[in-house]
Amino acid sequence: MKKIIPAVVAIVLIIIILGVAGGEVFFTRFGYSSEHRDLKEYYGLNGDSEVAVVLKDDIIDIKGRLIEGVCYLSYEDVCSLLTDRFYVDDNDGLLIYTTATALKISEIGDSGYYADAQIIPGADPTSYEIGGEYTQTQYPVSVYKDDTLYIALDYVKDYADFSYELYTSPARIHLRTEWGSRKVAEVKKKSAVRYQGGVKSDILKDVSKGEELTVIEELENWDKVMTSDAIIGYIEKKHLTDIRDESEDAVHTKAEDEYTSIKKDYTINMAWHAIYATSGNDTFDEYVNGTGTMSIIAPTWFTVSDNNGSYRSFARADYVKKAHERNMEVWAVLDNISISDVSTYEIMSYIGKRQRLIDSLMADVKEYDIDGINLDFELIPSEAVPHYVEFIRELSVACRREGIVLSVDNYPPQGGSNYGLKEQGICVDYVILMSYDEYWGSGGVAGSVASIGFVEQSIELTENYVPSEKIINAIPFYTRVWKTKGSDVTSDAIGMVQAAEFISKNGIQTVWDEEACQNYGEKEMGGTLYQVWLEDEDSISTKLNIMKKHDVAGVAEWQLGMEDKAIWSTIDKYVKNN
Repeated sequence: MKKIIPAVVAIVLIIIILGVAGGEVFFTRFGYSSEHRDLKEYYGLNGDSEVAVVLKDDIIDIKGRLIEGVCYLSYEDVCSLLTDRFYVDDNDGLLIYTTATALKISEIGDSGYYADAQIIPGADPTSYEIGGEYTQTQYPVSVYKDDTLYIALDYVKDYADFSYELYTSPARIHLRTEWGSRKVAEVKKKSAVRYQGGVKSDILKDVSKGEELTVIEELENWDKVMTSDAIIGYIEKKHLTDIRDESEDAVHTKAEDEYTSIKKDYTINMAWHAIYATSGNDTFDEYVNGTGTMSIIAPTWFTVSDNNGSYRSFARADYVKKAHERNMEVWAVLDNISISDVSTYEIMSYIGKRQRLIDSLMADVKEYDIDGINLDFELIPSEAVPHYVEFIRELSVACRREGIVLSVDNYPPQGGSNYGLKEQGICVDYVILMSYDEYWGSGGVAGSVASIGFVEQSIELTENYVPSEKIINAIPFYTRVWKTKGSDVTSDAIGMVQAAEFISKNGIQTVWDEEACQNYGEKEMGGTLYQVWLEDEDSISTKLNIMKKHDVAGVAEWQLGMEDKAIWSTIDKYVKNN
């Protein structure tokens, strides 16, 4: 017996040791990890001032900034996530938000803003004063840090509908811009939200019984969830109960801002009257006689003449008086075309110059009793486009106050770029689509000025940005006679009558080009190939049918004096039957 007891004890000890070792192995393999993950690493934060952004239920690759306890997002991130209507005027150090009726301006770095800013240009082209009601804030509205402009989220809430909650340790925000419904659940017992699904994954947060979680995705054994303080991870499905859908109330933080537009209760028939000197006004009667239902005439009166916001004017009061006597409106054109050495960027990138230009236009509107302004800015360099769009916004405020029409001419957007068509569709009364110059004089390739496919595609692409009831489609009253000799391709733009005479005089036979929906003719003469895609009654009728199909606001024509007068009866049918 004495010999047996030590043996038994030894065996028991061995069993205990093996049990402990096996338990350790079992726990190591199957037990729950108690390691907590570093949340700064989890959110990808560098430094104490960075703020992680959780958008709805996703950690996005954007970082905010915490400045004296206030949360900021960069200007670019505000534009991409919340609203793209903020405009930065770096030349003058201003942050501007333009509503339908007012400019709201804050000087960068200042703790306050002008709610209804009045810009008073000074004697110097770039000088100005800001007047109007000033509102103090408890924080800088915007500030530069490390060459990046940041805007306070509390300020942005006045201009965009969103909600956000700021959490600390580490700094993060939960940002919401859309609302609908969400799936929620309660925690059954004390548990943990882990970095990944699995008991060995690091803990992101310990959660208590009864705590409510948002269920992002239901999986087999683990569900992807978000805690009330915007930590996203995984929890065992068995630890959740009362899973249900909850509706969300939309958050409305921005002030109501209704963009009213002038809408004519008739189909628009507008034509440009090219005037290159004051005496050009004298052709009014000649050009207007026989134009039937033409309701709007757009004389090319105003051309920017320097980089300070001045313009050359050919305006005459008797012209407007004669138009009104014929029940026609006058939409005076402001362009950047015919005077060289003028920089659209230099004019548009200074608020003092923009307002000088706007003030002068409004003064002429009153002096000459003008009914509308038509902007025809072309060949705008890409760096000037944001400034031009802001000019359109600011001009729209002035036009709305005066009760006059603002229309803007645009290239067809086939190339993908445009001059802020989406914003134009909101701010202006009419967007005029110049659906011509499909093949242009210096393009080096012969082709139609405006084939039917090009015209319809132009309208369809524009409808992606602008409501059809705001689109006026412009058609050409000119034809190009193409001349190809070897590799040399040139063309002359001629009117409809002259084109018909050219065809007849040279015995050129025409055939209907089904693809272009135009009468096409060609002939080789003296070693040169002449080609013509005619703009005539047939081609214009087809274009008008496409416009009727898309229910656009009306038609515009470039330019008076180049048409065959007989074409007006064709246009009249479109106007009267639309």
